[in-house]
Amino acid sequence: SPSAPKDSRLFATMDSKKKQQEIQRALHLFSPGPSLPRTLQQAESHAYRFWDTQPVPRLGDKTAAHGPIAEGEVSVREEPYSLPQGFSWDTPDLSSPTVLNELRALLNENYRGEDDNTIRRDFSPEYLQWALQPPNWQAQWHCAVRVDTNNKLVGFIAAVPADVCAYETQQRMAQVKLLCVHKKLRLKRMTPVLIRELTRRVSRQGVRQAVYAAGVVLPTPLSSCRYWHRPLNPRKLMEVNYPGLRQNMNLQRALKFNRLPAVTKTKGLRPMTERDVAGTHSLLQTNGSKFQLRPVWSPQEVEHWLLPREGVIDTYVVEGDGGALTDVVSFYSVSSRVLNHPVHADLRAAHLLHMASSATDLADLMEDTVVLAKSKGFDVFSALDVMDNRSFLDKLKFSVSDSSLHYYLYNWMCPSMTFVLQVGLVLPN
Repeated sequence: SPSAPKDSRLFATMDSKKKQQEIQRALHLFSPGPSLPRTLQQAESHAYRFWDTQPVPRLGDKTAAHGPIAEGEVSVREEPYSLPQGFSWDTPDLSSPTVLNELRALLNENYRGEDDNTIRRDFSPEYLQWALQPPNWQAQWHCAVRVDTNNKLVGFIAAVPADVCAYETQQRMAQVKLLCVHKKLRLKRMTPVLIRELTRRVSRQGVRQAVYAAGVVLPTPLSSCRYWHRPLNPRKLMEVNYPGLRQNMNLQRALKFNRLPAVTKTKGLRPMTERDVAGTHSLLQTNGSKFQLRPVWSPQEVEHWLLPREGVIDTYVVEGDGGALTDVVSFYSVSSRVLNHPVHADLRAAHLLHMASSATDLADLMEDTVVLAKSKGFDVFSALDVMDNRSFLDKLKFSVSDSSLHYYLYNWMCPSMTFVLQVGLVLPN
């Protein structure tokens, strides 16, 4: 293969010519696969070589049934799936700063960035620990591939346990996160190998269903939504050519159009503290019951996912006159590096995570949240049009992007959720 010498540069220096040949043979075994479609129209003519072997609904199938697609096997394979010679499985120890930095390096250099490759994600150690180590996390569900000759990390996929309710059925699922393959191994079908091994590890713990989201179309989306963006620092966004900005505005008009109040207006709005966990848990349970796809969090999970962590997650509550909590809103931080720019080196986006309101108008609560995000130095506020978010996105000058996000369930059939307001689940990635 003409690409093999180029691919082999990935692996630093080889101890011998024999080892180099060994790695190249391993690369050949990851036979190239076509890129995945991003629209349903493209998906109709795509051959899903891997997904057609998995317990997922076929594209175009409609069902009124609820239940597993494949019943649980009596026994689950004990030994890991085979990797091509030259590669080995690993379970990264995230308590080790060295290993955490290796994972950061893999993700920061290879996790999906903007299509023009000028903006690239920048995962912090604190973010990764938040995303990958919630209550009841399983070390074995952090699944990595290394190169034998130099121990380089070249592939990663993870899952965390999550109780999820789909329509009326609540069950423990694996919430899949951070699938990443080194860019030099793209299209070489390492992804199916990672997914198979993670599925085996999860199944060994008795969990047979999974929930995940992706920007590509796979068999078969349960629901599809769009990203919306609200500029907080229009000048910077225009200077770095941030995608999704309104194209018909010059800088002066953009600054005026996106101007925000200097202070918040909701009485009783303040950062969440540890003593708010029970009240927040109750609010989320009550508000979430109207959605057909939703997380079912314990108080410990509410504390983990929502209690503020600097540079990771911000949560605000509204305390009523009697001391009871009436509203909650949270957003997580997505940091990126701006490549090859003479002025700007980074970009900070706030992503809406959860929102529940019993007393404050959603648009008013969200406007205050946007004001708070701007005051904390974020450059843009992003939200999906799930839950009740459509009620305020236009009013608060969010603009819809070209990017879609599709939700999937693994080994579970149920009717598709045509309306995104049925979805009450956001999966930080």
